[in-house]
Amino acid sequence: MNFYKVAVRGGFLGLVFGLGCLISLSGTTLTHFGWYLMALSFFHFSEYLTTAATNPCSLTLDSYLLDHSREYKLAAVASWLEFFVEWYLAPGLKQYYYIAVIGVLLVLLGESLRKASMITASTNFNHYVQYVKRPGHQLVTRGVYSWCRHPSYVGWFYWSIGTQLILGNPFCLIAYTIVSWRFFRERIYEEEIYLLNFFGEDYLDYQKSVGTGLPFITGYTGYSAL
Repeated sequence: MNFYKVAVRGGFLGLVFGLGCLISLSGTTLTHFGWYLMALSFFHFSEYLTTAATNPCSLTLDSYLLDHSREYKLAAVASWLEFFVEWYLAPGLKQYYYIAVIGVLLVLLGESLRKASMITASTNFNHYVQYVKRPGHQLVTRGVYSWCRHPSYVGWFYWSIGTQLILGNPFCLIAYTIVSWRFFRERIYEEEIYLLNFFGEDYLDYQKSVGTGLPFITGYTGYSAL
């Protein structure tokens, strides 16, 4: 791995977090955008750090998730555009403190659940759907996985919604909710096909006793359809 590239990404995220802190303490109408920058930069940095600590064999530059997908980047840019357009036209709309606090709580909840899932699964966690069962790959059903089958997706889903509440973005809030739900519905459906192939009856029993954790998403059961 190119350690220079790792350092550049880590340093960049640190600068963004510091900038978020400064904006948060500025006492301006951009305060909540500072909260958002802190949440965003911490999410990406902690993805890399947690992977390094719990599953170093799978650690790559992609573990930062900064290059997750073109759609992810477009969604981020869309949220920035909505925030600054609305802030410019009516800055008061970005000052609903209690809505932003609810967003912070959702971000913290989602972040904690996702990182707990990564720590609990350890070497069994991967950022990408696995199509071939790796040696030593085990079915994890303890800890947060006893609450829901896909805690990392649940955490990310509510984290993304929380970021838009922090920003006070009504349009992106709706869009993020719909698009994220559809993404995770398809992702879980695809992933569970392979998990059933990997673990057979053990995973089928797990499906029967524990839900996916996301509303109206049942996953793949062998007879369900998208």
